[in-house]
Amino acid sequence: MDMLIILFLLTSAALPLASPDPNDEACLTRVSQTLKDPLKNLQNWTKPNFANPCNGFTSYLPGVTCNNGPIPQELQYLLNLAVLNLSSNRLEGVIPPQITLCAYLNVIDLHDNLLTGQIPQQLGFLSRLSAFDVSYNKLSGPIPASLGNRSGNRPSFNVTSFEGNKDLYGYPLPPMKSKGLSVLAIVGIGLGSGLASLVLSFTGVCIWLKIRDEKMAAEEGKMSHPMPDY
Repeated sequence: MDMLIILFLLTSAALPLASPDPNDEACLTRVSQTLKDPLKNLQNWTKPNFANPCNGFTSYLPGVTCNNGPIPQELQYLLNLAVLNLSSNRLEGVIPPQITLCAYLNVIDLHDNLLTGQIPQQLGFLSRLSAFDVSYNKLSGPIPASLGNRSGNRPSFNVTSFEGNKDLYGYPLPPMKSKGLSVLAIVGIGLGSGLASLVLSFTGVCIWLKIRDEKMAAEEGKMSHPMPDY
């Protein structure tokens, strides 16, 4: 039976190497057992380094990035990956759509990072996905309907999965806000419209007065013209 992999990106503060985290060590040990290394690039993947893999942003393990950087596209090759928890790692960049090739994924937790861009539509098509959290990032654009409004027996994800992304919109979050006019713009339009109306009214009055004066002058001319003697 193929092993289902649970992958956590390790968080580590820039502190002296004191007490190893047994969860980190166990996780990395299991991951290393699933990897093939024909070129011997993973010789540093040893138990002592599993206990303390990171020193601040520096990793002692080739292929492992501590605390920051983008989500590696190479995750797509972990075809048996079941749980992807990269939360609270200050990760940057976009969510790579390639991770949807991990068909066994049932948990994706990317909350509390610095991720940008849109949520890939393809994530909603992971049939086993039962938990999804991208809250408190810098994501933007619409929430894919395949995640926010899933059909059938597939679970939908509520507001808590998406909150904390101010430029993200769509169900279950509110729809996109229309970019309304600012107060200054509204005042400017009002003043401009009022001024235009005033000019048109003044022009109309001037034309009416001119026509009236011309008619009065014509009437006076007729009255002052002498009547012929017969």
